[in-house]
Amino acid sequence: MTVYAEVIGDPIAHSKSPLIHGFWIDALGLDARYERRHVLPDDLAGYFAERKADADWRGCNITIPHKQAALDHVGDPGGVRESIGAINTVLRQPDGVMIGTNTDAAGFYAPIADRDLAGKPVVVVGAGGAARAVLFALARAGVGPVTLLNRNVLKAAALVSSFGLKGKALPLGSAIPPAALVVNTSALGMIGQPALEIDLSPLPDDALVYDIVYAPIETELLAQADARGLETIDGLEMLVGQAAVAFELFFGAAPPRDRDEELRTLLLA
Repeated sequence: MTVYAEVIGDPIAHSKSPLIHGFWIDALGLDARYERRHVLPDDLAGYFAERKADADWRGCNITIPHKQAALDHVGDPGGVRESIGAINTVLRQPDGVMIGTNTDAAGFYAPIADRDLAGKPVVVVGAGGAARAVLFALARAGVGPVTLLNRNVLKAAALVSSFGLKGKALPLGSAIPPAALVVNTSALGMIGQPALEIDLSPLPDDALVYDIVYAPIETELLAQADARGLETIDGLEMLVGQAAVAFELFFGAAPPRDRDEELRTLLLA
């Protein structure tokens, strides 16, 4: 029996998740597959209703714009709605029950786990589902204050407060304060989206710039950071990290992370 999982979103053609999961499936010799599925917001309920009856379907990853809306269609035994407020992974149990979880927080935090960010200022761009996972991880790391840039300032201010973080919200395009870390969690800079217009000149020379966008790999934000000689982390780090957690949940086997360099080369080809 060939089991399968998917990644859903709108848009979805840019997703590299099938390449990542397919690489691991082939490496481990599993009888499984992983596919893209374009799901419009109005079709989300119908998608989950169809998959509930499919015993071969192990679950799905979720990308823009469904990370919050999907919570209304699946179970939440881990209390993700109250903790992060968004999911990026849904699992089908043998009895057909679907449960949601979030692997984004772990995927985001893994590349910076060895950095001491406690009490240090951070700038975050965006206030969507990915931002929730990032803020959840940053709150656990004890960062602060946090400056959150977003089109809707009231939404951003409420989000900072909801994670118990000290800081402020500013409109997109505002000057940023000096910070130890800048994270773009928005779709700005993605292929087909407007560029993220931000001036990194206030940052100290030891600041880290982290862009979770991975299409393109080198966004304008990262190019600007490189020009300043700042350390950068691109979106593949988080993408592969969160995928590794989801892969084991879907297929019951740990992915071969000792082949990450080979996988990265494939993703950049």
